[in-house]
Amino acid sequence: RQLFRSPSMPSTVIRLILKRVERDQDIPVKSKRQKSGASPPGGEEPVGGARLLRSKSFSHEEMENMLDNRHWELIGDFSKAYLLQTVEGKHQDLKYISPDTMVAVLTGQFSSLIDSCIIVDCRYPYEYEGGHIKGAVNLPLEQDAEEFLLKKPIMPFDVSKRVIVIFHCEFSSKRGPRMCRFIREKDRACNEYPNLHYPELYVLKGGYQEFFTQYQAHCEPQDYRPMHHKDFKEDLRRFCLKSR
Repeated sequence: RQLFRSPSMPSTVIRLILKRVERDQDIPVKSKRQKSGASPPGGEEPVGGARLLRSKSFSHEEMENMLDNRHWELIGDFSKAYLLQTVEGKHQDLKYISPDTMVAVLTGQFSSLIDSCIIVDCRYPYEYEGGHIKGAVNLPLEQDAEEFLLKKPIMPFDVSKRVIVIFHCEFSSKRGPRMCRFIREKDRACNEYPNLHYPELYVLKGGYQEFFTQYQAHCEPQDYRPMHHKDFKEDLRRFCLKSR
């Protein structure tokens, strides 16, 4: 329970977590041990004719894993719910948004709630130069993303508003999701759990390919250069080596 004594986590969330832990372990509430008589073998104690199991203690690391592995509708630091509507995607541990939701963010429909939206384009530079979402920053390598986002974290000017990060690649199948997980892992490592610099991360479903098909007007230049373009085979080979 010491883990949950954090000012960043609401008391209602704490109670919900503890209730779910008890239910998942299927451990009844333990009554006071009878003063007379020793406990039978196996850690069970007879109380009023019932046999109660000894409750299990969880380490700090075990509790962190239990929290991270659940499909919470709360952002990474458990302080509030996700702002943007999410959709089902390829990776169940990540939060996906549709191109429609991306456009809603780009056109300022969430300006009263979002202080800064960072769109991370994880494609290779020749893909980015051939067409990208307006305002997106090109961070194809892990060291690029770590330096841009975590060396000097982007903080909101208005503390009542949010900073959100949206990752994507060509199809948001591999590079975008991988970068999203990498930033969350590095962010966890440089903060005291459950605090994060960027608790609200999303992945654009369908990536640039699907976004460009629906919303060319929000791309610059208004074009789409695939990763396997015939004129950039050498660039592809070079960046694939760097990514490894």
